Amino acid sequence: MGWNMSRWKELPASTDQRTRQLVTQLRRLKDHSGLSLATLAARTAYSKSSWERYLNGKKLPPRAAVESLARVCGTDPTRLLALQEVAAEGWGWESGAKTETEVEAAGGVGAAGLRAGDTEPGPVRAEGARPENVRRRRSPTRTAVLATAALLIAALAARLLISRPWQDDTPPAVQPSASPGAFVHEPGKAFDCRVHRAHGVLTADRSATTQAILANGTSGWGVVEAQCLLRHRGFDPGAVDGIVGENTIRAVKRFQTKSGLPADGIVGPDTWEALRR
Repeated sequence: MGWNMSRWKELPASTDQRTRQLVTQLRRLKDHSGLSLATLAARTAYSKSSWERYLNGKKLPPRAAVESLARVCGTDPTRLLALQEVAAEGWGWESGAKTETEVEAAGGVGAAGLRAGDTEPGPVRAEGARPENVRRRRSPTRTAVLATAALLIAALAARLLISRPWQDDTPPAVQPSASPGAFVHEPGKAFDCRVHRAHGVLTADRSATTQAILANGTSGWGVVEAQCLLRHRGFDPGAVDGIVGENTIRAVKRFQTKSGLPADGIVGPDTWEALRR
């Protein structure tokens, strides 16, 4: 049987709020499944020590590990992957960079002393070693895949411009009355809120998003929209300043609890749907 939540180690005080949210959700999922770390290691490509580091905030789990945990626990990984993407920004990862644990999942050290993704032999590190700024070069195969994907995306965009499937009789779910322009934060400035119902959903005409992930420190018109909708529904986020801070997080948690959603303080697709009803 897996650890109970009361037995988890307290995350370091220096842990970024975005990482803290991700680790908390992964711990809950593991506890609910009843799986041990040894069982997770047996059913995924990641070792027991890797899972220990992930679930204690020592290492940020890669997307593949998050998806593997969701799969073995029988749940949809979409929301967890969104949290992982937000948390990765706090760790400052570059796109395509690999960590020690991703190397382990890809096959570890080969007979010639090469780690997965390396182009030159390197020193073999013992299990549990924590090298700083571990980076791996992209393999030619990965580069080719990315180039092919870029070409496909460009072709799809061209077809959309020609066919213009959005020009039909169905109105968008949310359509601001006017573009608010580029978001600029000014200390002490608060935005006004004029929430109304358009096309069957609530909007403050600040952002049409229903998918944006708003975590601690996020700023922009999407945050203004969420703050206005929270205030409209009676959950005061404090000053409507377009920045997610402690007051906004507390308001989101209260709203999520009232709406029967996991109270993690992060605005995602489910919370947007509830806010716009």
